[in-house]
Amino acid sequence: MKKIALVTGAGRGIGRAIAARLMKEGFTVIANTKKTPIEETESLIGHYADITDETAVNAMVEAVIKRFGQIDVLVNNAGIAEQKLFTDITLSDWDNMMNHNLKSMFLVTKAVLPHMIHQKQGKIVNISSIWGITGASCEVHYSAAKAGVIGFTKALAKEVGPSNITVNCVAPGVIQTDMLNTFSKEDLDALTEETPLGKIGNPDDIAAAVSYFASNQSDFITGQILSPNGGFVI
Repeated sequence: MKKIALVTGAGRGIGRAIAARLMKEGFTVIANTKKTPIEETESLIGHYADITDETAVNAMVEAVIKRFGQIDVLVNNAGIAEQKLFTDITLSDWDNMMNHNLKSMFLVTKAVLPHMIHQKQGKIVNISSIWGITGASCEVHYSAAKAGVIGFTKALAKEVGPSNITVNCVAPGVIQTDMLNTFSKEDLDALTEETPLGKIGNPDDIAAAVSYFASNQSDFITGQILSPNGGFVI
C-alpha cells in the first residue's frame, strides 16, 4: 500500500516541487492549497482549505483519514513572506505573518498527530528559512515566525519521539520562487554573488531535502535542521 503524504501550500513553488518529488518517490500526495487549482492524478489529490482556520483544518485531515486511513508524512510548507522596516510593521502585518507561518503549522500538526500516535509512526517535516536561523533586516516578523518553526520542530521532536515519530526542519536559502519577483536584477545578482556556490537555489533543491526526511533513510534523525542554501549561511 502506498504511503500517504499531506503537503500544505502545495499549489506553487517549493510546495509544488515537494508534492511532485514525493509522488516520484511513490507516495500518494494530498496537496493542500488555498486558491491554486491542482490538476489531480491517481497519486495527487488536491484539497482546498484555509489552514489558518481550525474547522477547515480538522475537516481536511478527517477527509484524508476517511479516504486513506492514515497519514504517514506531513509537510508543513505553507507560509508567506514580507519585507518591511520594523517601524512600519502593523499589528495586522504581525498577526497575518504568525497566522500563516506558525498558527497554520500548529493547527495542521495538532490535527494530524493523534493519527500518527495511533499508528506508532510518522514523519513531520517543517519548512523554515535561513532567516529563521540568522534573522534578516527588514524581515523581523518573518524571521521571528521562521525561528518559531525551528523551536517548534525541536520541542515536538523530543515529545513525540517515543511514539516513533520524527520531526525535522528544512531551512531554505535564497530560492527562485514567486517570493523573489519583487527583487531587482541587481538584488538577485548581489544574492548570487554572496552565495559561495555562485547560484540561487531552485524548489527541487528543497524537495530533495524533504524527500530525505520523509524516507526510511532518516529513521534515526529527529529534531534536526537541514539548510540547503549554497553556503549562504554556514
